[in-house]
Amino acid sequence: MSTTVLQNDPNFQNLRKGNNLRWPASEAESVSRIEICQSADDVAEALQKAVKAGLRPTVRSSGHCYEDFICNNPGGVLLDVKQLNDMNAEGSGHAYKISAGTRMGDAYDSLYKSGVTLPGASCTSVAAGGHICGGGYGVLSRLQGLTVDWVSAVDILTVDHSGHVTKRRVDSTHEPDLFRACRGGGGNNFGIVTAYYFDKLPQAPKEVANARISFPWEGMTPERLEAIMTTYGHYQETRGKDPDTWGLFTALGLSHRNSRRIGISAQFCNPDGTCDDLSVLNEFLDLFQPCKPVVEQPQSVESRHSPETATAHVLTGPDGTPLPCSGPHNISRQSWYSATVRGGGGGGIRAKYKSCYMKQNFTKYEARTLYKHLTREIPGANLSGIVAVDNYGGATNRPELARQTAVSQRASIMKLQFQSYWMSPQDDAVRLQWMHDLYEELYSDPANNAKYKGTPYPGHQYEGCYINYPDVDMIAYPFWPQLYYGEELYPFLQKVKRRYDPNNIFHHSMSIRA
Repeated sequence: MSTTVLQNDPNFQNLRKGNNLRWPASEAESVSRIEICQSADDVAEALQKAVKAGLRPTVRSSGHCYEDFICNNPGGVLLDVKQLNDMNAEGSGHAYKISAGTRMGDAYDSLYKSGVTLPGASCTSVAAGGHICGGGYGVLSRLQGLTVDWVSAVDILTVDHSGHVTKRRVDSTHEPDLFRACRGGGGNNFGIVTAYYFDKLPQAPKEVANARISFPWEGMTPERLEAIMTTYGHYQETRGKDPDTWGLFTALGLSHRNSRRIGISAQFCNPDGTCDDLSVLNEFLDLFQPCKPVVEQPQSVESRHSPETATAHVLTGPDGTPLPCSGPHNISRQSWYSATVRGGGGGGIRAKYKSCYMKQNFTKYEARTLYKHLTREIPGANLSGIVAVDNYGGATNRPELARQTAVSQRASIMKLQFQSYWMSPQDDAVRLQWMHDLYEELYSDPANNAKYKGTPYPGHQYEGCYINYPDVDMIAYPFWPQLYYGEELYPFLQKVKRRYDPNNIFHHSMSIRA
C-alpha cells in the first residue's frame, strides 16, 4: 500500500516540488496529495483510487521534468514512483530489468557488474521512467544507439473506457503498437510505465579519454565564433559519420559572455571499449588549433555542466606512473565506471530549456544570431545561459528504427539544448524573455520557409525538437506535434492514445492529442 502525504504533513512542501523550482507556480496549482509508491501494485492501487475519485493523476520518477506537467496539478494526485528501483529480472523471461524509479547512475552501477551498460543519461540522478520512454540518449549513444533501441518489453498501467486500471506487459508481439509508443513517445501520454526489460545490452567500455578546450570571450568576434561553430559542425557532417569516430562524444558549450568562455568537452573510446589509440580524439582537437583554444584540465563529459564537481581520475600503470596519451593535447584517461557513475546530478534551481536537432552544419545567419544574443545585456539583469551542442548521429541514425520506435529523428548530426538557470523568482520574466528572443530569432532565417518561422521544423536543415526537452512555448504553433514527433509518427501515436487512454486520464499541455 502506498503512503499518502497530505498538505498538512510537514514533508508535503518539499515532496510536491521537482528539480525545476519554478513548479508548482503557485499554491493554487499544487497537487492536493502525494502517494509514495514502493511497488507496481502500489501504483496500480493509487491510480485506481485517483481515477475513481475523479482526480487527475500525474507521475514522478525523479522530478527532472523540464515543464509543469507533473507538479502543476490543481487538486490532483502526484504518484511518486521513486522507490520503484527493482532491477531483478528473475522470472521475467528477460535478461535485464530496470524499474521506473531507478536512477540511471544506480542502473549503470548494477549493470556494470555484468559487464554491460545502457547508452542513457549523462545526468546520473535522472530516473529511468521518464528518460527511457522519451527516447533517452547519452554519451554512448553515437556508439550504441538510444535507450529505446534496446528495450525488449515494458510494464505499463493503462486505464480503459470504464475507468479500470489494467496491468500490461507489452512487447513486439503483445500489443506492439503500445510497445512502440512507449519507446520514445514521451511520459504521461498513454499510462504509467513501471518497468523496462532488455534481452541484451551493449558491453560497457573499459576506459574513456577526456579532453577540454575553451575560447575566452575576451577578444571574441562574430567571425571567430562563426569559425569555431562551423569547424565543429563541419566535422560532424563529414568525418563524424565514419564508424571509427562513433565513440567520440563532444559538447560545444556556447555560453553567454558573462560566463567568460566557450568550451568544448570530449569523451572518447574506440569501438572495442579501449583508449589504446587516441588518433581520432587528437584529430578532432587539432581542428581547433587555428582558433587558438586554451587547454584546460580534462573532465568527463557528464560533468561538463557541473565543473565544480568534476574530477579527472588518471589511469596509472603497475608502478603508479600515469599511462601515456598520444598527441600534444592535455588528455586524461579514466575508467568508464568512474567517468559515468560519478557523473553530475543537476536540479534544485529555476530553469528554462529548449531544443533542436540539426541535420547540417551551422549557417552564417545562425552563428551571427547566436553571437548577438550571447553578448546581449539587459539593464538590471545578470544574464547567463548556454546552448549545449552535442554531437549526434552514429548508431542513432538507423532509419529502420524510426519504424520500430517512437523516435523519428534518425538523420541528425547535432542535438542542441538551450539552458538557462537562476535562483530568484524575480528573474523569471527577463530570463524567459531572453531565451525566447534568442530561440525565435535563431530559427527565423529569411532564407527558410516563412510558414515555420521561429521553429526548427523538420526539413533539409533541422529535424525538430526532443520531447524529453519539452518547451511549452512551442504550443503557440499549430504544428508543434510535428516538431517533436514528425509528420508520419504523430498520427500513429494519436491512434495508440485513443485506444489505451480513451478518457484522456494522462494529459498535460504537451501530451498526445487524441
